[in-house]
Amino acid sequence: MSVEVSWFSALCDDDYEYLGVPDPALRSSWEHCRDIVLRAENHGYDNILLPSGYQLGIDSVAFAGGVAPLLERIRLLVAVRCGELWVPQLARQLATLDRMLAGRLTINVISSDLPGAPVESAPRYQRSLETMHVLRQLLNGEAVEFHGEFLNLELDAPAIGTVSGGCPPFYFGGISEPARQVAAEAADVFLMWPDTIPSIQSVLDDMRARADEHGRSLRFGYRAHVIVRETEDEARAAATRLVSRLDDEEGETIRKRSLDSASVGVRRQAELRESAGNEGYVEDNLWTGIGRARSGCGAAIVGDPDQVRAKLEAYQAMGIEAFILSGYPHLDECDLFARYVLPELDHAPLSLDTSEAA
Repeated sequence: MSVEVSWFSALCDDDYEYLGVPDPALRSSWEHCRDIVLRAENHGYDNILLPSGYQLGIDSVAFAGGVAPLLERIRLLVAVRCGELWVPQLARQLATLDRMLAGRLTINVISSDLPGAPVESAPRYQRSLETMHVLRQLLNGEAVEFHGEFLNLELDAPAIGTVSGGCPPFYFGGISEPARQVAAEAADVFLMWPDTIPSIQSVLDDMRARADEHGRSLRFGYRAHVIVRETEDEARAAATRLVSRLDDEEGETIRKRSLDSASVGVRRQAELRESAGNEGYVEDNLWTGIGRARSGCGAAIVGDPDQVRAKLEAYQAMGIEAFILSGYPHLDECDLFARYVLPELDHAPLSLDTSEAA
């Protein structure tokens, strides 16, 4: 069974040679982020995540519109933050992007707070659930009659929809109780951050059971960093070098800068760091050092090509069908992973029929 292998474009100033040490050449810019996307396409990656930042910066939807005409094959996984845009407007933008990409749009739905407008967890996830339901109807080309806590809409079917006439797949993550419930009811691909093999299996089992209660099935994705070199010693040395100039106070400042810095998922990444050995490895080839200066996905698969591939194949054997990978600097690690690992993986864009998940 093939897997979808995606890379990551650093729209949110998340690119370093030395973690936590800003480098003007790696700051988020149209040119730098465009180059990452083009490099990933040239190497044969299936998809690329365009993240959505918490602060004023590069906008994922606008960036996708700019880069789409430059692409021929790769998909775009465009992150959208529930509540930032009125849903009919968001649907129109996404349908337009899908047409610009000839049907190669995928959507990463994010349920975080908005800058300056924090919301308690339960209503925030209710807002996300309503957004996903209405967005799916509109992108399926359907009329909408929806009366909820956050959305109260009666709309005719859109005049212009996606290339396929159906909603692109929703990728959605979160391990809190309300996040899991929303994913089980409304997501297509449930995304997980790095964790130990037993913990991943526990989440997979739980999410399969929750989706089954709704008469649905989920696909599963895994978001992680990678550091791959010809030998394990070289990979470990590269990991050590990455954090060699990191000031722990600066790392804490970077982590707290994110609006989700107190979320259940972020706390779990901190627990992994705290339980790791002296060198930061929480299990074979899973290194938690990146989380010292990054909120969210905070661990990397580190090793030689065989070790990295074996780790990914172990996740695949558990039922994970999509990987969203990144590394520092993103252009360099994109090259290294494409050289050493990507050709050895049976990979292809994830094929999803989302029409039944209305």
